[in-house]
Amino acid sequence: MSPVLADMLVVTALIGALALVHRPFGDYMAAVFSSRKHLRVEKWIYRSVGADPDAEMRWPAYLRAVLAFSAVGVLFLGLLMRVQDKLPLSLGFAPITPDQAFNTAASFVSNTNWQSYAGESAMSHVTQTMGLAVQNFVSAAVGIAVAVALVRGFARSRTGELGNFWADLVRGVVRILIPISVVAALVLIACGAIQNFGDIHTVTTLTGDQQSLSPGAVASQEAIKDLGTNGGGYFNANSSHPFENPSGFTNLLEIFLLLVIPFSLPRTFGRMVGSVRQGYAIVGAMATIWFLGVIAVTWIEYAHPGTASQLAGGAMEGKEQRFGEGNSSLFAVSTTMTSTGSVNSFHDSYSGLSGGVLLLGMMLGEIAPGGVGSGLYGMLIMAVIAVFIAGLMVGRTPEYLGKKIGSREIKLAACYLLVTPTLVLVGTALAMALGKGESSMTNTGAHGFSEVLYAYTSASNNNGSAFAGFGANTEYHNTMLGLCMLLGRFLPMVFVLALAGSLAGQQPVPATAGTLRTEKPLFTGLLVGAILIITGLTFFPALALGPLAEGLAS
Repeated sequence: MSPVLADMLVVTALIGALALVHRPFGDYMAAVFSSRKHLRVEKWIYRSVGADPDAEMRWPAYLRAVLAFSAVGVLFLGLLMRVQDKLPLSLGFAPITPDQAFNTAASFVSNTNWQSYAGESAMSHVTQTMGLAVQNFVSAAVGIAVAVALVRGFARSRTGELGNFWADLVRGVVRILIPISVVAALVLIACGAIQNFGDIHTVTTLTGDQQSLSPGAVASQEAIKDLGTNGGGYFNANSSHPFENPSGFTNLLEIFLLLVIPFSLPRTFGRMVGSVRQGYAIVGAMATIWFLGVIAVTWIEYAHPGTASQLAGGAMEGKEQRFGEGNSSLFAVSTTMTSTGSVNSFHDSYSGLSGGVLLLGMMLGEIAPGGVGSGLYGMLIMAVIAVFIAGLMVGRTPEYLGKKIGSREIKLAACYLLVTPTLVLVGTALAMALGKGESSMTNTGAHGFSEVLYAYTSASNNNGSAFAGFGANTEYHNTMLGLCMLLGRFLPMVFVLALAGSLAGQQPVPATAGTLRTEKPLFTGLLVGAILIITGLTFFPALALGPLAEGLAS
């Protein structure tokens, strides 16, 4: 079987699996967040934290709960890393430096999972399991909760109440993330991923050299790393490490895990607003952009532009030999178009144009299909913008799902869209102007600039992947990237929840002959076009200086 045909079968199997679970899983999540009943374990959690899960919250109270919970997470995780040498199972590792502890705490709490450290030589068992793995669950659940709050804003009327954050958070963890992660972890263990709390082993290689092998609870963290679109690997090599990703089957499983919730949440949205066809329109836009990205990167990597790649017969530098161009490209596009950051190959080694596509996937706002929760609310913000543009074209007040899109709503949506481009472009400009970016680059010219641009794009959009050649572990970059992660995660949530509150307080507007049919393929096309045009206008100059210049020169 030719490699191209094999790669096509893998993509087909992945799409089939996602389509198979889309309806039942989406309906299940809708039932979870619409239920008035609480499980026994959930009641115990509510009592232990003093929360009333039946008390409805307006958007300011919901936002305060999100920010307070996340702030405590940053403080706890940062402290844990600073004292890990004094805790059991430390493996003899020293405490993490203050700037790196801040960066890592901000990274995992914001669902970015950017890593300026090598996990197998820096983080103890306690830090990995009680700190990083826990945040993998709760940070993902925070994203789902905010998305559900926005969906309630569309579904409800004449009220400012958006549900209860604590109930949404706990249900997301207990009923969705933990059960699937347990099953996925068992499958990974059966396929060869490791799961233990042993000491570091020193072995003699075939050449007579000594090598240290780090153990750990890898399979359990790997499962939630992908399911929660987190991306923080137990090992520095991430999903190219055989302890994390033992085979081609587990590689496909991990891609499935990082896509399954983001691609199923539109069905949840459709169920909760009372029109599943609205969900199909959203998932159609997500799938279109994702599939175009997969085709583009795979084709470019198979074409292997550049003298070195042509002589080698393929663009295999920096890729896992087990997976090849096709599976590496599929993983790369899937991880950059979600907020995952997990990698099975090194994006720094991709050709200039491929790297540009991966950058663009993040610059779109990671909405195709995006992160757990964040992808859905980002796409719904873009849907509001698309409806507004359509309203301007026909000269009538725009409406979406029976809600008027007035000046307040469009201002909130515009503010949401401006946050991450500002962080990306200002962060990159400051790094280059101050010389901090150039000193951390391992390449010169356009590719070196792409390394800096990629780092600030990844941090600000809460992705977490990196051009591996970029030396991020400096006091400046740890601090600046940490700030970009926090602002890129929580400032957009302010505008999302404010928009949700504004929509929930409206009285529904009945549909008329002039109402834009947002469940039709025409609207899906309009939505895709608006996303690409808005992002292209914003980031094209920066892309032209980096990946486009490199690609045209090769």
